[in-house]
Amino acid sequence: MASSATEITIKPSRAESARWVPLAFAAVYILWGSTYIGIRIAIESFPPLAMAAIRHSMVGLILYPILRIKTGIKPTAAHWWTAAVTGVSLLCVSNGGLSWAEQKVPSGIAALLVATISLWLVILDWLRPRGTRPGPLVFVGLVLGFAGMALLVGPAKLGGAGRIDLVGTGVLVIASFVWACASLYSKQRVMPASPLLVVAMQSLAGAAALWVAAIVSGEVRAVHFAAISGRSWMALIYLIVFGSGMGFTAYLYVLKHSTASKVATYAFVNPVVALFLGWILVGETITTRTALAAVVILTAVVLVISAPRAGAARVEDH
Repeated sequence: MASSATEITIKPSRAESARWVPLAFAAVYILWGSTYIGIRIAIESFPPLAMAAIRHSMVGLILYPILRIKTGIKPTAAHWWTAAVTGVSLLCVSNGGLSWAEQKVPSGIAALLVATISLWLVILDWLRPRGTRPGPLVFVGLVLGFAGMALLVGPAKLGGAGRIDLVGTGVLVIASFVWACASLYSKQRVMPASPLLVVAMQSLAGAAALWVAAIVSGEVRAVHFAAISGRSWMALIYLIVFGSGMGFTAYLYVLKHSTASKVATYAFVNPVVALFLGWILVGETITTRTALAAVVILTAVVLVISAPRAGAARVEDH
């Protein structure tokens, strides 16, 4: 009897999942892809580090008390240490670096460079003790990926456009590398069973570090709320609600109801969405250089993601 009851409850659930999974994928593709242009618009009026600090503070302050009550989980000191290390790395260094770099680099290009996280994950996983050696296709992907980055910052006037800002590009490369390091670090540490509670803890830790960075850099003194445009406020609210809230919820849903290889496709869909939205909404130019680099880098990401390998790294929270 118990077995029959279980079957009756599971079947409708699976049918419901089949209906919701495509919508959840669309949310991950579009909402996360749109966060790059969201950041670009928000920093038109907000200083970048201060904007990121406000964004992640709101996420942490809203989610943490709700999830502590709902899950009943009391994080240990070890949990908080891991959340602090990963939160500072992922949200302060990487996401804060992305926000700062979008002052100098178009949002679509930023998304392309962030997509190289997949390449860094492969290299770091290979270099660690008893690491996984990449297969031939992955090696091809690595070569293509770094060739695409070189194309973006190559000789001036190549493809009818000047090279991408070297400082902004360097910050994005470092941000992507740090994200990959923190992702692999988090795999080796014990964290609370609730992924959303982990996100809330990381948001609080990352926000604290971002506030320190914003104070030290003088950005806090530069914030004049009366001078913030309605457009930038709306972009910030969008990042909090749709990027960090709905987007990550949709990601967790597809992670539970789909395969890891399908979920990983966000890494090469998001840059396409970001390039298109940057062109439509803020007039970012898609030059021949950008188009060629996009094809090369995204081909590299496809090769790396589609190749079978042991383990799966934590995905980015935009």
